[in-house]
Amino acid sequence: MNQTLLVEIQTEELPPKALVKLGAAFAAGITNGLKARDFLEADSVATTHATPRRLAVTITNVRGTSPDKSIREKVLPVSVALDKDGNPSAPLAKKLAALGFPDLQVSDLERAQDGKAESFFYTYTAAGSALAGALQDVLADTVAKLPIPKVMSYQRPDGATVQFVRPVHLLVALHGEQVLPLSLLGLEAGRHTMGHRFLSHGGQIAIPHADNYANVLESEGKVLSSAEARKESIRRQLLDKAGADQVLMPESLLDEVAALVEWPVVYECRFEEEFLAVPQECLILTMQTNQKYFALTDANGKLRSRFLIVSNLQTDDPSAIIGGNERVVRPRLSDAKFFFEQDKKKTLESRLPHLASVVYHNKLGTQAERTERVTILASSIARRLGYDVPLAERGARLAKADLLTDMVGEFPELQGIMGTYYARHDGEHEEVALAASEHYQPRFAGDALPSTNTGLTAALADKLETLVGIWAIGLQPTGEKDPFALRRHALGVMRMLVEKRLPLSISDLLADAAAVFEGQAAFKDPRAEVTVFMLDRLRGMLRERGFSPNEVEAVLAQNPDRVDDVVQRLEAVQAFAALPEAESLAAANKRITNILKKTEAAIGEVQEGLLQEQAEKNLAAAIQRVRPSVDAAFASGDFTGTLKTLAQLRDDVDAFFNDVMVMAEDLALRNNRLALLSQLHGMMNRVADISKLAA
Repeated sequence: MNQTLLVEIQTEELPPKALVKLGAAFAAGITNGLKARDFLEADSVATTHATPRRLAVTITNVRGTSPDKSIREKVLPVSVALDKDGNPSAPLAKKLAALGFPDLQVSDLERAQDGKAESFFYTYTAAGSALAGALQDVLADTVAKLPIPKVMSYQRPDGATVQFVRPVHLLVALHGEQVLPLSLLGLEAGRHTMGHRFLSHGGQIAIPHADNYANVLESEGKVLSSAEARKESIRRQLLDKAGADQVLMPESLLDEVAALVEWPVVYECRFEEEFLAVPQECLILTMQTNQKYFALTDANGKLRSRFLIVSNLQTDDPSAIIGGNERVVRPRLSDAKFFFEQDKKKTLESRLPHLASVVYHNKLGTQAERTERVTILASSIARRLGYDVPLAERGARLAKADLLTDMVGEFPELQGIMGTYYARHDGEHEEVALAASEHYQPRFAGDALPSTNTGLTAALADKLETLVGIWAIGLQPTGEKDPFALRRHALGVMRMLVEKRLPLSISDLLADAAAVFEGQAAFKDPRAEVTVFMLDRLRGMLRERGFSPNEVEAVLAQNPDRVDDVVQRLEAVQAFAALPEAESLAAANKRITNILKKTEAAIGEVQEGLLQEQAEKNLAAAIQRVRPSVDAAFASGDFTGTLKTLAQLRDDVDAFFNDVMVMAEDLALRNNRLALLSQLHGMMNRVADISKLAA
């Protein structure tokens, strides 16, 4: 009979950061194991339950016995099963006995083609197996394969030592209302579990039926068994308590807090107003990282002195909980305040000499040497762009100085952010101050780009120095490994070049970057490889923005050295591809490309006197007619207009290939026609290689 299945392991507190993964793996292991053994129906639904003190899964419509199966077993090749006289051989008798059918006769077997030879087969019905036996194997296999971060050894009451992520106290296994006779880690399965450590009615809780699991836990045990339900409960309560304020609730923090409580309750706490003099990023980070608290800001994003906590206790008088948490957070905020005040006693510039004692990489020197390289590179980029060179140099030189501050030493996540605060305190130019944080941008996909010229030059210089330097010493990304985040750096450079429309040559940038490593013993010039790597990142970025692979390839196949207009070229290609003439012209361009590739001799100019066929005369005239419009549109950056003008050539191009033999026997005639095609090819591919649009 089909019923809902429940399997639960009740434990001591599980590691919160691993809880969701453990819960998902436990549920998937049980579900997939039973599905492979044919105990689930097509509409069976598995639900994951994971709390700090349990891993569980419920699966609907689970069979009590798996269906009988028809099995066609290969016995032996006929040549082995029968002797030369056609009688059953000794190997056949031995094989049948091994299969458990010693009384079968040759007449009971099916003789059928098996590849190039014939074999004997036997078809029989295997009876289904009971759920309990199969589930025992599935449970043992699932537990053995759980992604446990660190295994714990502990003693059972009987003195035996077992291993699991945390000590296990109870095992529940129900098929409907029936207890299944399973065992695990020395425990026998039953129907009793434990509720909330403090809020449940006390003692063990009986689960009468697998369907009632979540409801009984919630009503009698004060436990929300779903991690997602706890997370959403926390979110709702936070928003309710925040009122008109904004609550800072990153998903990672919500996930972690939901894994720490079984019955979440949100309370409001406060800290002293004097702490608001500290940069709010410091206070927010210490509350989130150290205490798992939720900070509040006003509508303008300014930190408030009240914050929210998530407790595992519900009480009519939470004053002790609130007071305790306020006492705990105060020393953390005091530390942040102390670090901030101490750091301000020294300027960022005074810290620069100490970067010489911080190793960047043993093959690339110290942070001081790296800072000098980045400064030179930022200066070069600023000069190419016409930006303020002294500001660019100053911004790059001070960008890493906050690595030596107490605050960043305590909270590495604040590097750059604190540099901006300290630079402002030192009286540095605002662009120099912002460069301390902006030179890390973009930090991740979708992050903002630097807002200032100085921040932009520092960001480009920092990323290019990393790309070229790390690649040069043989630490380029391999597979999934990218310890120096070179993919992110390359993508960041391409985003800045494209989105800021920077008129910079990739080859010039990489040449400048390689130049700052001159004299470095371990340096091997990687510019060619890095160029390919950067363009590959650009390909991915453009595809994510909705351009098709063919459109992207049409623009990037020419390996452009400047990419500031790449989006405009792609938009032009898209508009061209929508024209009725596009398919024919793309195919013709592809044909021209292939013809020109096979031409070894130098191609000269078109000689009008050698144009014989009317079709080639018409094409030459058409090219001369549209060339001024094409040149003007291209020069003004109107790439769409450039390609749409070329669309006028379709009929003449089609007629040329229908009526003209390009590879004529007359060498002069052939070379003239190749020159005409070369002229057309160059004009057609100024914006993009439209042959890539051909199917």
